[in-house]
Amino acid sequence: MADHELEAVVSEILELDEQGERIGWVLRHTLDQLYDGQHTGRYRWDQLHKTEKTHCGTLVEINLHREFKFGDGTAMDYRIAGVDVDCKYSQSIGGWMIPLEAMGHLCLVVWADDQDAIWSLGVVRIIEEILNKGSNRDSKRAISAAGREQIRWIFNQAALPPNVLLQLPRPQVDKLMRLSGGQKRIDEIFRIARQTRIGRGVIATLGQQDDYMKRVRGNSGSRTRLKPEGIIILGHYEKHQEIAEALGVPIPRRGESVSVRLAPASEPGTGVVTLDDSLWRVARQSDPVVTAPQCPHAK
Repeated sequence: MADHELEAVVSEILELDEQGERIGWVLRHTLDQLYDGQHTGRYRWDQLHKTEKTHCGTLVEINLHREFKFGDGTAMDYRIAGVDVDCKYSQSIGGWMIPLEAMGHLCLVVWADDQDAIWSLGVVRIIEEILNKGSNRDSKRAISAAGREQIRWIFNQAALPPNVLLQLPRPQVDKLMRLSGGQKRIDEIFRIARQTRIGRGVIATLGQQDDYMKRVRGNSGSRTRLKPEGIIILGHYEKHQEIAEALGVPIPRRGESVSVRLAPASEPGTGVVTLDDSLWRVARQSDPVVTAPQCPHAK
């Protein structure tokens, strides 16, 4: 039998976020909020205290509420499409703990894996048949393996905005973190992680100071300091995104930066852009280092 309330909730979420981009950014922000790299230098889930990990679900619930401006539920967390919906987050598939009061209600189940940069979000009706028999001391029960087959996935293993510090080899990151001074660490990440989307959370973790994004900009930031090395840093400005697309490198999204080393191009064509009235392409390893051109709107 069709669950019309479930279908209405699914439709409402897709109408608000067809590609899941907003949800992905909420999860990225929540993880960075927990790491608090600006003040702690942390960037991995295993660096968090147990109480912080437990708090993650509450933050996901709050941050989704703020992002989408869901109404308050009568008995559950949210009211979506006129339906009460609970929200549960887990770091692993199947780790959601369902309270007694959610019985009969719809539940938004969310999980994310920062290491693999993926996340999922689905909706399921909580009924006796989908829950394990045993419960914990708070009378909460997990969704059974068979019950997980009943989840209506709206987004399944979607791409999480990346945490580049988890994508680099650990020894390289350890060496990076040992550099003295936030500006040196930020300069270095743009050297070693070229053509990679680098988010604000990473910059905050490396800068560990107020106004950490200032260390990326021109006027003595990384854009100025790396220009003699042929490296430009593209932000989420529209013109920068157009440059990234033309060069064939990852396009920076909201709050992200992408560094690229350039070399002069001999003729226009695919992978070539015009900057400072000259033609440029992505540099090859064998290309000599030349001073990079100025990018438009690079503050």
